[in-house]
Amino acid sequence: MKAKFVVQSILLLFVFVSCSETEEKKPNRITQKQLKRPLEEINKTMHSREMERIKAYISRRNWDMTKTGTGLQYDIYESGDGIQPQKGNRVKVNFDVELLDGTKCYSSDEKGAIMFLVGRDNMESGIHEGILLMKVGDKARFVMPAHLAHGFVGDDKKIPKQSTVVYDIELLAIY
Repeated sequence: MKAKFVVQSILLLFVFVSCSETEEKKPNRITQKQLKRPLEEINKTMHSREMERIKAYISRRNWDMTKTGTGLQYDIYESGDGIQPQKGNRVKVNFDVELLDGTKCYSSDEKGAIMFLVGRDNMESGIHEGILLMKVGDKARFVMPAHLAHGFVGDDKKIPKQSTVVYDIELLAIY
């Protein structure tokens, strides 16, 4: 009987020690802050590389661009004499879209001029921002980092993911 009690006690002690060791061996949970830090570093590195590519692209073309706080770079290279649009105005534009490597993506020559509501329609945020800087009759170039264009996913057609997009745009009318 005593031997049975000793065996049971040893078994119970073994189970208790095994469970305790298992608890200690469990990996620590990673906090959201710990996950966020490396992602922020990756994002900063990607952004920095994209800004260098944009800078080199603009330099090769000897363009004199103005940079906004969001990262949009623009040059109004031909001035019109019309009025400036406001958010909510419907505008009509001619456009050419290409990537930094010169790949032509879209053009109003193929698709026709487009109309959209400034600040409201489903257009790249960089287009909305840039149009607000123009007047009717202006022609401008916009160099839009990926976060102002089609972002991490592209457009599932001609613009790849994480692409900087270059627009040559003419503001034709405000309605």
